[in-house]
Amino acid sequence: MTLNNKVQLITYPDSLGGDLKSLKYLLESKFKDLFPGGVHILPPFPSSGDRGFAPLTYLEIDPEFGDWEDIKSIGESIDVLLDLMVNHISKESPYFQDFLNKGRHSEYADYFITLDKIWADGKPKQEDIDQMFLRRERPYSTFTIEETNEQEQVWTTFGKTDPSEQIDLDIHSDKVKQLFIDFFDHFKKNNVSIVRLDAVGYVVKKIGTSCFFVEPEIYQFLEWIKEVADQREIALLPEIHAHYEIQYKLAERGYWIYDFILPYRILETMINKNSTALKAYLKDRPHNQFTMLDCHDGIPVKPDLDGLINTKEARSLVDETVARGSNLSLILSDEHKDKDGFDVHQIRCTYYSVLNEDDDAYLVARALQFFTPGIPQVYYVGLLAGKNDDEKVRATGEGREINRTNFTLAQIEAALDKEVVQRLNKLIRFRNEYPAFNGRFEVLPSDDHQVKLLFEKDDARCTLNVDLKTNQGKIVYLNDSGQEVEYLI
Repeated sequence: MTLNNKVQLITYPDSLGGDLKSLKYLLESKFKDLFPGGVHILPPFPSSGDRGFAPLTYLEIDPEFGDWEDIKSIGESIDVLLDLMVNHISKESPYFQDFLNKGRHSEYADYFITLDKIWADGKPKQEDIDQMFLRRERPYSTFTIEETNEQEQVWTTFGKTDPSEQIDLDIHSDKVKQLFIDFFDHFKKNNVSIVRLDAVGYVVKKIGTSCFFVEPEIYQFLEWIKEVADQREIALLPEIHAHYEIQYKLAERGYWIYDFILPYRILETMINKNSTALKAYLKDRPHNQFTMLDCHDGIPVKPDLDGLINTKEARSLVDETVARGSNLSLILSDEHKDKDGFDVHQIRCTYYSVLNEDDDAYLVARALQFFTPGIPQVYYVGLLAGKNDDEKVRATGEGREINRTNFTLAQIEAALDKEVVQRLNKLIRFRNEYPAFNGRFEVLPSDDHQVKLLFEKDDARCTLNVDLKTNQGKIVYLNDSGQEVEYLI
């Protein structure tokens, strides 16, 4: 499937008006023609936690959000991107609940990774665990089987509770492979065009490794699932937070990847008023990437930028973002912290707030994103120039809620009246409509406090000129008559 090089929206199913019908209404009215690139609807499935990322099944939509007809209807006019958490499924899923009841006698027992699949005697060895990239204190949970009262330990990469609410799937199981095929068939039937493979970097568990992006096994899995997707004309977007060289390996193999480096690079450029690192990066990156500034998690730091950033400079930048109201997600495993203890995984904030709610700075940051080759995504909070939701963080104790505000239709109407949002909408439309963005890209020479980026194709040519000292951005482009036009963003 050929992806549309236009701007995409990212949103939860209930964050813009409360449900999928409201989202469809907005896409067809208030946001009309803003997102011809499509919409990434964060998990709308029944879920037991992690705001949708612990799905019970992919064959149903949570009735609070709507139903599959709503997804299908949205997909009739624009591309719909949905997540498939290939690494895990909820402990409340019918598959794991049956396993909890019957244990090894369950027809779904092979779906899961009991520890004897990893260690022959079923006993975890700490020296092996010490090598792993851990997302929780230990990579397994203990459950009691109802029928026998026996204990079973199964692999659980993620989850804040013990036992975890997210149970890893065994990708080597033929039954799990058939389950994925069933999910893709259902996606195809309901007009899903793109599937993000969430947490795919963790699917291979192998003793003696970090159990993250284990080569070559990860490629074998990706090739298999890509064939499943290709047969159904569904595009894949592997989601991997890792050292940039791992991302580039996927790009070289033809996969679309996320540009998890760009949000930090633009942020440091805007705060430090220096474009040197950003320009060097833009000259040497794959173009088959989805770009973003903000998302439902945070601005990536480690391990995505390992080897690209100076720890002292990064710590200074992080401290400044915290002073501006951000909170941090930290690396748990000592093995994966820097030698000096630098352990910042993500900076959590709204991009508008971290730029001190400066309209000009925010619009320049968005322009830099849109002039970076790739498919740009705009998170719904960023679309509405939303501010840090400190109240929600305090109420939930979850730092990521700082950038997960839900908006009513009335609040959306009010936000659309704000000048900064109107300016952003104009910029989005320019990115969607001007033909040069499908052409040649170049980073033009400029001073360290400036950025000059060029796109040209046939008779179309546009240049972004940014002055970081003043936070002013200007686009110069050729119109249909070949005349040069200036557009102050």
